[in-house]
Amino acid sequence: MGTEYRTKKEFEPGNGYTKDDWDIVDSPELTDDELARMKPAKDVLPSSFFRGLAGARRGRGRPKVEKPLVPVTLRVEPDVLEAFKASGEDWRVRMNEALRKAAGL
Repeated sequence: MGTEYRTKKEFEPGNGYTKDDWDIVDSPELTDDELARMKPAKDVLPSSFFRGLAGARRGRGRPKVEKPLVPVTLRVEPDVLEAFKASGEDWRVRMNEALRKAAGL
């Protein structure tokens, strides 16, 4: 059950690129000799490349949490929100920790 690929012979709009992009690309089909000389990526790329990819991979949906979270609407001053957002990608986690600390939990 592999993914089937269809080679496009003509430009089709709506695929994320323009007709000019399509026209400028020159990608002839690989010859049998070129295909025979190909090696797996793990044999030609440094291991650091794959470590970088592994760190970038994420599952779909929200991350699993120990306790279910309750969505709320909270009005805060803009500078407070910007300070949390500026602290990095996990700003919501840090905001939750600050609220827990303020609540004495």
